[in-house]
Amino acid sequence: MIDRRRFLQLAALGGGAVFASALPGSLRAAGYEEFFFVQLSDSHWGYSGPANPEADSTLRKAVAAVNALDIQPDFIVFTGDLTHTTDDSAERRRRMSEFRGIVNGLRVKDVRFMPGEHDASLDSGEAFKELFGETHYSFDHKGVHFVAIDNVSDPGTSIGEAQLQWLRDDLARVKKSTPIVVFTHRPLFDLAPAWDWATRDGAKAIEILMPYPNVTVFYGHIHQEHHQQTGHIAHHSAKSLIFALPAPMSQPKRAPLQWDPAQPNKGLGFREVEAQVNDARYKIAEFPVAKGRS
Repeated sequence: MIDRRRFLQLAALGGGAVFASALPGSLRAAGYEEFFFVQLSDSHWGYSGPANPEADSTLRKAVAAVNALDIQPDFIVFTGDLTHTTDDSAERRRRMSEFRGIVNGLRVKDVRFMPGEHDASLDSGEAFKELFGETHYSFDHKGVHFVAIDNVSDPGTSIGEAQLQWLRDDLARVKKSTPIVVFTHRPLFDLAPAWDWATRDGAKAIEILMPYPNVTVFYGHIHQEHHQQTGHIAHHSAKSLIFALPAPMSQPKRAPLQWDPAQPNKGLGFREVEAQVNDARYKIAEFPVAKGRS
């Protein structure tokens, strides 16, 4: 029987790069179990345009690719922009309902959601809450404390003092030695504020997280893989399921990269994250949306 770590190593050789993040310190505590989860992001269900002429099928391909994994993850998380923005509130709910119907086809039934600005900024997350529940929350899994932070429901790109206080209170219940994984949509640090790749009060969230020695942040929004440190905190962005975006500030305007019919899934993908809890390490394996097509 192949174990998860070996499976990720073999799968990554055929589908993408592996990034290992070693966090400072070592828990070395007995009783922790290793596990892994899948992160998907920025499916933009409802998008129609030249950046992805196959937009009506890409999400279904991603669901099929995850279902085809030989070893299924403990849980799956979508880090925002489940749907593409619309001013029509009825259409927004219709798109969210369609999205929910598609992802209900995932073999793994522990699926967690958080909004992106396309889902929530026009109605403060009202429609999202109706279909998916709270926009920020926390949970524990096999010795790791997970926190989902909403930095999109406020159209001003802020987390807000009320949620920051909730974060303080939530973490106050957690031992300093506990590994913490944070999910957000936008980056918490200033990656490219001119492109809306920042959170206005993200530095306050990072300050709250700083006393904890084992923190890793996974986010979406920028439609590409990117890795950055703020002190000892590692931040990892995920690829999109709909279209790729250029490297930060690499061109005058933030516009989707041109669709390549010869490589229709180029730059699109999802990731598996293996938590090696005893060592407070996370191994990331990147996979294309559709097997065998880059």
